[in-house]
Order: sequence, then structure tokens, then C-alpha cells
Amino acid sequence: MKLDGRGIIITGASQGLGAEIAEACVGEGAHVAICARDAEALDAARVRLVAKAAPGQRIVAQPADVSRPDDVRRLFETASAALPRIDGLVNNAGVYGPKGLLEEVDLNDWWRSIEINLLGVAVACQNALPIFRRQSYGKIVNLSGGGATAPLPRISAYAASKAAVVRLTETLAQETKGAGVDVNAIAPGALNTRLLDEVLASGPERVGADFYERSVKQKKQGGSPLERGAALCVYLLSAASDGITGRLISAVWDPWETMASHRNELHGSDVYTLRRIVPADRNLKWD
Repeated sequence: MKLDGRGIIITGASQGLGAEIAEACVGEGAHVAICARDAEALDAARVRLVAKAAPGQRIVAQPADVSRPDDVRRLFETASAALPRIDGLVNNAGVYGPKGLLEEVDLNDWWRSIEINLLGVAVACQNALPIFRRQSYGKIVNLSGGGATAPLPRISAYAASKAAVVRLTETLAQETKGAGVDVNAIAPGALNTRLLDEVLASGPERVGADFYERSVKQKKQGGSPLERGAALCVYLLSAASDGITGRLISAVWDPWETMASHRNELHGSDVYTLRRIVPADRNLKWD
């Protein structure tokens, strides 16, 4: 049981990848606190987790909007009261936000996406870090994705916020150096979740013909398995990944199962990070 006895908080866990992560954590012996904005869907997710839990495992659900600091504070208060301890945080809650060219979208909707995708991560980390520092141990897993590693035309709020999440992850890894805290981001792959359905419902006029066609193909082929992203989260929440921090790891493409054997090589390197490329990196001899 990779997470036996550990307490894990998971945001955006009423459906999709968040629900899959919660189930994987429970299956590995963790006590779990979940949150989402939809109270009814959240309670249904709680019932499913309780049905899978072993005797003695604690499952708690707290409705919360991660962009609201008071909601996040109450989530941590509830988790602290209900779970034996808190060892890990998974920042999964996120939205695509407005779709279309930047000059065409409602900037209020654009800003709302940043509040959920970026501020929500920062607020949750701000609540978790004092706990982790006191106990000299903790794990944070932030959900990033393809929007962080390549331009995503017509979904600019999502792309910008997810890139910012990676830089926040790297920064927090530096701030917690020597504190026993690991902070990583993951790219779970192209998932067939409600976000994909949003893209298909928007149509090629709003999201662009290329992205729309890729999404149609993904829908038909099934996309990346949710369980693959959940398994990477379990790994990064477990003792097996102790000392691996400040990285953006792909659930689908990176050999994360054996990453612990490369700890020493990772330390001090820029592998699995976002970095500026200069001409010399591409063998271009510019003055």
C-alpha cells in the first residue's frame, strides 16, 4: 500500500481525473479529503470512495471554490480535523475558460480562469506549506498539461495559467529546499473528460480547425487513460519519490516509474523543467 496511512487533499475531485486520483489514493491506503464546487456531485464522489475504502480509512468531502481563500481555508480545517494527518496535496481543480481569439473573449471570463487555475493552486499551497514545514515532510502535485509546454491558440487563459503553474511549482520547490517538501507538476496527457466535451461543443470557429480536428480524433480514439495520470500522482505522493522536486513530468511520455534511480542526476539539472532556449542550444553560432 503505497500511501498507507497518509492523508491526502485533492481539489476538483468530484469527476474526471480528480475522481480517478482520489480512487487511486484510497486504493493505496490513503485517508482522503476531496473538494469541488458542485456539492451534489461531490457527495456522490464521497459515497463512491467510502464504498472502496477499507475499515478505518477516513473519507471527507468539503464543497469549495479554490479561487476563494476562505473556502480553501475551510477545506484545510475540515481535513485537519477529520484526517489523522495531512501528507499530500493534489491541485487538480481547473477550467479551460473562454475559447476564441484574445481580442474576442470576455476578459472577465479570462481572469476567472486565472483565478481558478493559478490562484487556486497558490492559495491551496499557502495553506499546505505551513503544515508540511512543521512536520518536515509533505508532497504537492500540481496539474499542468499541454498548455504549459506549447502555445494553445484560442484557449489563451488556460495556456497562460498552466505555464504559470509550472513556474510556481519550480519556485516553490526552491523555497522549500531542505524542508522535506517535494513540489512537482504533472501533464496527464490528452484526456477524454468534460474539458474535451467543452472543446467539441465550442466548434472549430472558436477553438480553431486544427485543435478541433485533433479533439474529434481524440474523442474517437479514447485519449490518454485517466488511470495513468492517477498512478503518477500516487507515485509523487509516496515515499518512493522522496527527493524528486521542481519537475514537470508527463504521465504518458516520461519514464517516471524509474525516476527515483536518477535522483542525483536530476538534482542541479534542468531536466523536466521549462527553460528559455538560446541559439547555442540549437548549435546556432550567433554573435
